[in-house]
Amino acid sequence: MRRPFVAGNWKMNLDLPSARALVSELRTRLPAAPPIDVAICPSSVYLFPMARAIADSPIRLGAQNCYPEKSGAFTGEISPQMIKETGCTYVILGHSERRHTIGPKGPDGRVAGESDEMVAAKCRAVLAAGMIPIVCVGETLEERDKGRAEDVLTRQLAGSLAGVDPAASMDIVIAYEPVWAIGTGRNATPEQAQEAHRHIRGRLAERFGRDAAERMRIQYGGSVKPDNALTLMKCPDVDGALVGGASLKAADFAAIIDGCIQARCH
Repeated sequence: MRRPFVAGNWKMNLDLPSARALVSELRTRLPAAPPIDVAICPSSVYLFPMARAIADSPIRLGAQNCYPEKSGAFTGEISPQMIKETGCTYVILGHSERRHTIGPKGPDGRVAGESDEMVAAKCRAVLAAGMIPIVCVGETLEERDKGRAEDVLTRQLAGSLAGVDPAASMDIVIAYEPVWAIGTGRNATPEQAQEAHRHIRGRLAERFGRDAAERMRIQYGGSVKPDNALTLMKCPDVDGALVGGASLKAADFAAIIDGCIQARCH
């Protein structure tokens, strides 16, 4: 049985007093020992203070990105080893905003974002540092409308997990984020989410074997809200959620966690 996992990606939001207040309220709303894994992923400058804020609680800490080298002349970057020292358990890699929003634009106006090859290098580095990668994959609206969603997922999975030791595969979390559903108020129907997650698990089985694929967790990450969490989490291949905006409000995030518990643990 896969243990469900809900993580809050704060992105570039909150100041330090607000972050502390959010965690304080969240702690009061969570069970002392929830039957699922829960994590918050604040901006890197808040990792140490948030590690202190969640001490002696069931909440774990995650980072939003890293650089794949241990050290060197990489101004502005943070290594997995540095992240590990803050107390992090997880690192988000290949988020759609890093693939499609952050970076220079080419002549066609498209952002030359993070490549699958870079995500794979980060994934291997995070595993080597003893942390759990949350590897994000997902198609754009244009790709879905052209009937290419599964092809995109297959390509991203193959590229983003290249060179990963199969023995370490079960330590990886995959997050399916339909790019067209992030921050738009739209979200995939439970049927669309399950279809994508089933496809992902099938590709993981081809890469790592059926037993490993059945044990790997696949989160859904497209505009998860308190009012849709329960139905999404009931899908057999949806093992939790990577939550964006709703994780910035303790009541909403706690409601999503409760929906996951109701769907997968009762």
